[in-house]
Amino acid sequence: MFEQEIEKYENVRMQFQKRIADKMDADEWMEYNEILFSCHSCAIEGNSFSVDDTRILREQGMRMVPVGRSLLECAEMADHFRAFEYMTNHLSDPLSESLIKEINRLVTQNTLPFKVKGAVPGEYTTQDMAAGDTIFGSHQQLIARVPHLVEATTKALYDGVHPVVAAAKFHGYFEYLHPFRDGNGRTGRLLSNFLLLKAGHPLLIVKLEDRENYISALRMIRTEGTDEYLTSFFFRVAIERMQHELEQKKRNSRQTFLF
Repeated sequence: MFEQEIEKYENVRMQFQKRIADKMDADEWMEYNEILFSCHSCAIEGNSFSVDDTRILREQGMRMVPVGRSLLECAEMADHFRAFEYMTNHLSDPLSESLIKEINRLVTQNTLPFKVKGAVPGEYTTQDMAAGDTIFGSHQQLIARVPHLVEATTKALYDGVHPVVAAAKFHGYFEYLHPFRDGNGRTGRLLSNFLLLKAGHPLLIVKLEDRENYISALRMIRTEGTDEYLTSFFFRVAIERMQHELEQKKRNSRQTFLF
């Protein structure tokens, strides 16, 4: 399954790595990815920051609050920067519960105390939850399955499952378990990219405009018991992002005569 998607993805990835990623300074390339990914991942959860707002905050810090943005949104974005940088600085670490908890702690550190009284960043939820139109299962039973998710994902990658497939399966099941009081989406997207970056693959960015399809693909795991839709979604998003940036690089390299 997904043979055609894998072949297309790998062909585009080879061009993307050669023509874009390898041509840039490694730190500048990662900062570019951090800004773009942080903007869209937080936007999916309701943050109103634009890419330019995100870049300004990343470069200037909390002393430069973009016009019209709340302090809570700024704190959420700053937390996401710290979680992203922790993730990229620990790519040599194995996937583990301690890593999962630390990323969630960083993602929610300065916002969760204002959203949910008594909730602790980085600690599993102590009560059952609901979100949107979904009633989640027993939190004790779901949290108890997190070690299995870690073990199964690690084994899948060791056994040669394609990293995009493994990342999609991990993400879908992680969101199904929904183990934290807040930040499950942001944490899950960071962890999926931890798996991809660890395998030497480009960052996968789910853009705000893809939110509806993304949520629908996640919902299919609950309603139909399959992650096939989410995996296909991951491949499509990854390929489209690389193709778009390859075309942008080509277009912006053309000779232009202004005079």
